[in-house]
Amino acid sequence: MTGGSPALAALRPLLTEVGDAKRVRVAGRAGSLAEQSFARAWGRLVAGEDATAVALSETAAAVARARLAGIDGAVLRTAGLGDDEARGVLRRGFDEVAGPLDAGLRPRLREALPLAVLASEPPALAARLNAQPRAGATAPGVARVIVEPPESHGDHCLTVAVYGVLVAPVFGADPVAPFLVGLAHHLHNVVLPDAGFAGEVLLGAALDRVLTTLEERELAALPGELAERLRTVLRLRADAGAPESQAFHAADVLDRVLQVHHHARAAAFTAAQALDDLELVHAGPVQAFHLDVLAAAGL
Repeated sequence: MTGGSPALAALRPLLTEVGDAKRVRVAGRAGSLAEQSFARAWGRLVAGEDATAVALSETAAAVARARLAGIDGAVLRTAGLGDDEARGVLRRGFDEVAGPLDAGLRPRLREALPLAVLASEPPALAARLNAQPRAGATAPGVARVIVEPPESHGDHCLTVAVYGVLVAPVFGADPVAPFLVGLAHHLHNVVLPDAGFAGEVLLGAALDRVLTTLEERELAALPGELAERLRTVLRLRADAGAPESQAFHAADVLDRVLQVHHHARAAAFTAAQALDDLELVHAGPVQAFHLDVLAAAGL
């Protein structure tokens, strides 16, 4: 349990801003800023780049773009800024919102801010998850609440990965494992359209077999060493016992509920509909932990 840590509540405004990258786009690049980062992170991992470097640099970039949006190192260089000038802009953007971050994590992320990342071809799963819409809030036996525009699975997975790094110190967790679980925890949705919790209930006894088969289908197509590491960290989803499990589950539930709050602000749809009527935080092995995380974050 979180013990009601005030750190989560302090992080909430930053998490909200980081999550808004799902809804920010720029000319000349396909997808939201979050989807672009999702594809880039997968490309880097498949190319064999160190997972720690990927996790820290993509998270640092996500924090900086909370205020800079699509202004990144490549744009600044194209605009004529030297490397030191460009790095200064990125660090100012980072510093403006980084105050709530853990004192040990903050300098690691600041140092990892990327000026440029070598483009590596992402695996096909990245494009598919960027194109696969999320179901949103659903509940068994109740009509779905449709909110527009839906986020993609790439949006969600990248945001959970970044949140996992940002909340890791709250739970005493290493930040890399939650980042990797965040990126990979919806591999089954490369093929499986998202019908939400209501759809999972209707799959009944076949649910675990369907999810396992489709997840393994994607893992088997990845480089062997990466696939094996992902198989290992994905086991952290089973409960909320280990610190890294807690960081992932906290990141996941925070993103799901902050997404609902976004729609509540943008339309007549209220958070109470999702949280109370539709039981967004539905029954399961980590429900108590999820509720504790949300209470600690003031949600």
